[in-house]
Amino acid sequence: MSEKKYFFDKPENIKWIIRVFYSICLLLVIADFILHRHTTMAWEEMPAFYAIYGFAAYVLLVVLSNILRKLVMRKENYYDE
Repeated sequence: MSEKKYFFDKPENIKWIIRVFYSICLLLVIADFILHRHTTMAWEEMPAFYAIYGFAAYVLLVVLSNILRKLVMRKENYYDE
């Protein structure tokens, strides 16, 4: 009996999804230069501000989580003792 193949099991489907994702990202960056945004702060008018802000927030979250992990991490057999 053959094993059922799902959508994400095929590498060509993954490549297709990644291409669609990158295309959407590219369209959003292009739209950022074309469309007018109603901003309240001067730095929000900078092109790709929200992409840069989101990336910086993500990097900060990862760095802080690594620091927090070192503070609260227990030994592997902590509950077995």
